[in-house]
Amino acid sequence: MDTYDTSSLTFTNSDALSEKRAVDPIVALVVDDEEPVRKFVDRVLREAGYKTALASDGPEAMAVAAKLGSFQILVTDVMMPQMTGDELARRIRQTEPSVKVLYLTGFVDRLFKEKATLWEDEAFLDKPCSVKALLEAVSLLLYGKLDGQPSPAA
Repeated sequence: MDTYDTSSLTFTNSDALSEKRAVDPIVALVVDDEEPVRKFVDRVLREAGYKTALASDGPEAMAVAAKLGSFQILVTDVMMPQMTGDELARRIRQTEPSVKVLYLTGFVDRLFKEKATLWEDEAFLDKPCSVKALLEAVSLLLYGKLDGQPSPAA
């Protein structure tokens, strides 16, 4: 796998996921103000065959999203300085209305205090989480099933 670092924007190339995905791979924007969490999510998703872009807070994520153009899933912390994960998701959906959102939180009670309802293309996962739980949550959001992770082309 090759990694390209353009200022705060990180992309990782993986093998083609399918004929369609060879041209348009699944990209995840990972946003968390805690570097160890951000690195964990990045590593897990890259090893599973996703491309990733990273940001440490909402404003940085908005800039990264503008550079990305298109991505399929936002994996974001709920409580961050400057902008909550829910506010970030609302702003991103103004230009990317079909993006799926996975909220990572150690504060489930706060998530539902701020956001009474999760929409169809949203889910949450408690922090800390396991590799398996993260991959299952992403798979359920993207594919509607637990075993829909991308796989390298033959």
